[in-house]
Amino acid sequence: MKALKPRTLKRIPLNIAALITFVVMIFPVYWMLLTAFRPAKEIGADTPKFLPSSLTFEHFKAAVDVKNFWDYWTNSLVIAIGGVGLSLVIACFAAFAVARMQWPGRAQFILMVFIAQMAPWEALMIPMFLIGRDQDLLNSLPFLTAIYFVMTLPFAIVTLRGFLGGIPVELEEAARVDGCTRFGAFRRVVFPLLAPGLLSTSLFGFITAWNEFAFANALLFSDPKQQTLPKWLNDFSNGLTVDWGATMAAASLFMLPVLLIFLVLQGKVSGGLTSGAVKG
Repeated sequence: MKALKPRTLKRIPLNIAALITFVVMIFPVYWMLLTAFRPAKEIGADTPKFLPSSLTFEHFKAAVDVKNFWDYWTNSLVIAIGGVGLSLVIACFAAFAVARMQWPGRAQFILMVFIAQMAPWEALMIPMFLIGRDQDLLNSLPFLTAIYFVMTLPFAIVTLRGFLGGIPVELEEAARVDGCTRFGAFRRVVFPLLAPGLLSTSLFGFITAWNEFAFANALLFSDPKQQTLPKWLNDFSNGLTVDWGATMAAASLFMLPVLLIFLVLQGKVSGGLTSGAVKG
C-alpha cells in the first residue's frame, strides 16, 4: 500500500476541520428550508426528523398572503438600492481623493472614516429618532434611505480605497499624457478597473441594508405600507405563539434575492475582495 505524503497527512486535519465548519454553517439553512416545506403537524412533532416525509407549499402561501406583502418587498428594494447606490457614488470619489491626492487633513479624514466604520450604529438610534421626530421625517422612506447611505458609506470608502491602491498610478498618468483630464482619466481608465471592487462593495452594502431591522422598526412604526421585509418577518410572531412554518418560508423568500445576486456575482466579488487587499 502506497504511503501518504507528509503534505497530504498535514492536510487531513485541515480538511476535517473545513468539513465540520461547513456542516455547522449550512445546517441552520438546511433546517430553515426543511421547516418551510414541512406540513404543520410535523413541525411540532416530539421527535425531529432530518429528512422530510412529505412536502407542502402552504407556508409559502401564508407568507405571501400577508397584507401589504408587495409594499414591504418594494420598500426594501427601493431603500437598499437607493442607500447603496448613493454611498457608491460618494465613496468612489472620496476613495479616489484619499488614495490618489495629497491635501491638508487627509490623515484625519481617513481616521474619521475608520472610526465611523467601527462605531456601533445602534448607539445612534435615539438621536436619529429625535431628528426624525423634530423634522417630521418619521415613517419616511427617504429618511431611512439616508440612514442606510450613512451606514454603508464608511465601509465603501475603506474598501474602494484599498482597491484603488492596487491599480497602478502609471495607467492614470499615461492617460493624462495622452490628453485626458484628471476626471477623464478616472472615468476612462480607473473606473472600469474598479468594477470588481464596486460589485463586492455594493453586494455587502446591499446585504446590510436588506437585513437591517432595528432602524426600520423604530422609524417606520405607524404606517403599515411604509414597512420593510424584516418587519414582515417579525409579523409571524405575536409574542405568545410563532408560526414557524410561515416564518421559515418567509425567511427563505427573504434570503433568496441576496443568494441569487451572490451566486451571479461570486467570481467578480471574490476578485474584488482579493484585489482590494493588495495595498492599503
